[in-house]
Amino acid sequence: MTYLRWTLLLTLLGCVLALTGWQSLAPPVRTYDAVPVERGDIESGITAPGILQPRHYRDVVAQTAGQLLRLHVEVGDSVREGQLLAEIDPADQQAAVDASRVQLESLGALREEQLAQRDLARQQYERQRTLARSGATRQEDVQTAHAELRVAEARLKSTDVQLRQAQASLRSEKAALAHTRLHAPLDGTVIAVGQTLDVQKRTPLIRIAQLTSMTVHAQVPEADIHRVKAGMPAWFSTLGGGGRLWPARVRQILPVPPRPLEQMIPAAGDPPGGGQETGQGRGVLYSVLLDVDNEDQALMAEMTAGVFFVDSSVRGVLTAPLAALQGSTDRPGVHRVQVLRQDGEPAPREVRTGIRDQLRVEVLEGLAEGERLLVNGANRQEQ
Repeated sequence: MTYLRWTLLLTLLGCVLALTGWQSLAPPVRTYDAVPVERGDIESGITAPGILQPRHYRDVVAQTAGQLLRLHVEVGDSVREGQLLAEIDPADQQAAVDASRVQLESLGALREEQLAQRDLARQQYERQRTLARSGATRQEDVQTAHAELRVAEARLKSTDVQLRQAQASLRSEKAALAHTRLHAPLDGTVIAVGQTLDVQKRTPLIRIAQLTSMTVHAQVPEADIHRVKAGMPAWFSTLGGGGRLWPARVRQILPVPPRPLEQMIPAAGDPPGGGQETGQGRGVLYSVLLDVDNEDQALMAEMTAGVFFVDSSVRGVLTAPLAALQGSTDRPGVHRVQVLRQDGEPAPREVRTGIRDQLRVEVLEGLAEGERLLVNGANRQEQ
């Protein structure tokens, strides 16, 4: 029994050693990194960064000087058109209104006095004319009475002018008094609130925006701006959007880069045009505006957006990875690829391609769905 057991053990060991030796002497099995030709969608276009801003907003600016007395809203509050937002101390404006009213009353009394004097002068002039026709007065007295009438009429006209000026001043003072109460110019949400008033600089105190419609301010380099057109479709994503893509459309392309007005005239020695320092020198970025609906208000002001302008797109076409293209030919749009045959070996082939994105290219001719392509010409050998 022991002899039989040792015989079986030695026989099994010999088989294992023989198999191991055969594997060490057998030629290596060659395998390749390959990917299939599949159908898919491809969009070709331009990428650019952008910032989200409300499309419709209004700034509430103090039009009269004074101390801010009360602020009735905070950032994030929803307001209705005409709602009271803030109050400025009206003491100075109320005093000015009262002074204008007193002046107007004084001028009114003066006008009544001058009106009576004019009427009296007219009566005296008519009496002198009547007496002059019968020869009962001197011509000199008639002329004197006529002059006094003209003086009375001139004084009355002057007072009327002063009255109109006083009335205009009163209207202006009343308007200034009304401006001490700031009201909402439209329905919306308060997105910014200041704490100081600067009438000279017209610094906004409150900004109200309608957040149901947003605008993306995309910055497109000058090398790509010629490819962007009004009405062009696009989409964008945000950092906190969780992969959501928002469709949009180009509304406007601003003809000059956004710069302060005082920088529009270049200094001596500076090149013309708006420039911004980039890693490769001076480059110009143009603002492109895209509108997007925001009914669910998932988008907020000042969000960072990654914008993709769709230059061309295809749906449900044969696609191949860009890594499978191994070189171009003399014919435009024709490239060489390596296709794996049924025996597992690669074979060269020429294919005609269409549009491409960052990862895949459209296949127009030369490949069938399901064929496998060698990627980057790489292969590995397994013993």
